[in-house]
Amino acid sequence: MHKTQNDLPQRTRTQIAELCNERLADAIDLQTQCKAAHWNVKGPNFIALHELFDKVNEDVEDYVDLIAERAVQLGGIAESTIQSVTKRTNLPEYPLNIADGNQHVSRLSHSVAYFGELVRKAINQSSELNDAGTADIFTEISRGLDKWLWMLEAHLHLNE
Repeated sequence: MHKTQNDLPQRTRTQIAELCNERLADAIDLQTQCKAAHWNVKGPNFIALHELFDKVNEDVEDYVDLIAERAVQLGGIAESTIQSVTKRTNLPEYPLNIADGNQHVSRLSHSVAYFGELVRKAINQSSELNDAGTADIFTEISRGLDKWLWMLEAHLHLNE
């Protein structure tokens, strides 16, 4: 850990930095999944989905930044290399052999929902460690993920 004048105890800062790096790997993985869907989608709803996936990606990119910067603010290191992400991510691997729009929406909505679940757990873990600042960051991310999940799932319901 790097020295900081942050008044959270070092043990708390260490645990929170670790938690942030766990969720950072998931967020970076989700970002790459958004771009995989964005670049590879085909079908009659191509332009709508291409743009939707890019908008989800833009918000996820902000989440990546929030999480990484929080780890560093507390004296940690943002473990953001592809190697560290590959080792840490909890998200299921995104299939690269799909092109159909509904398949992309289904797979991406699954990843968004699962990341949302992990983020809600991180809210609780941060709160248990008495770090309201980190809990607030994860709460903000949770709200955003819920919005995107709603939008993705709404698209699936239109096509049922």
